[in-house]
Amino acid sequence: MKTFKITSIILLFVVGNSLISVAQNKHPRFRAIAIAEVGGGHALFDAAAKIWLDKLAIDSNFTIDYITDTKPITKDFLKQYQLFIQLDYPPYPWGPEAQAAFTEYLEQGKGGWMGFHHPTLLGVFDGYPMWQWYCQFMGGIEFKDTIHGGTTALLTVEDKNHPIMAGLPASFTTKDEWYTYNKSPRPNVHVLASIDEKTYVPDKPIKMGDHPVIWTNEHIKAKNIYIAMGHFPELFQDSTFTTLVRNTIFWAAKSH
Repeated sequence: MKTFKITSIILLFVVGNSLISVAQNKHPRFRAIAIAEVGGGHALFDAAAKIWLDKLAIDSNFTIDYITDTKPITKDFLKQYQLFIQLDYPPYPWGPEAQAAFTEYLEQGKGGWMGFHHPTLLGVFDGYPMWQWYCQFMGGIEFKDTIHGGTTALLTVEDKNHPIMAGLPASFTTKDEWYTYNKSPRPNVHVLASIDEKTYVPDKPIKMGDHPVIWTNEHIKAKNIYIAMGHFPELFQDSTFTTLVRNTIFWAAKSH
């Protein structure tokens, strides 16, 4: 009887270790790279995002690495990744090699892309000229203004059938420091959701009329989604927002 018990314990130990080993060596579904600045006005959002993304990566069997500037970005570097997450990084301080590698990555559909908030900060900032390709990627817009301190607004889903909108209500409220632009990107992108500016709480005078906030550029081969939200860390406590982000990650990371 004692021998049976010892043998059973040994078997359980071996099987348990084997299962752990299999889990640890399981091939990841895909590899993601995320870029975010160090410090700045979005640091709290970035910190909350990293905690949430790291947990999602473990739970859903993908890997995610982080960089804080564009210096590592080359064609060879991007070959490692099936998804590029622009977590918090503007479109102007990119070196020529990073610009060329990123452009090829998206135009040739070598991986997917999703960007939060900052990618539409398009214009001349900190002495950098506007990256014209990126401007067209974002729908041909230029940054005009922002609602400092943020405001809550009602967002309306315009394409309920798009995969990233699965499980989302037809409309929902979200708070952010909404950007406005010199014109609507609508003629050049496929709008997935927009703001009803009449629902601002508190009301703000900074408005642009037609105000898309989630869209995809279908002229680019890579699967891509821009999400205007990305200022407040509390977003990651909002199940509607996290569902949107989760859907976007898995949609954009899929091969074409």
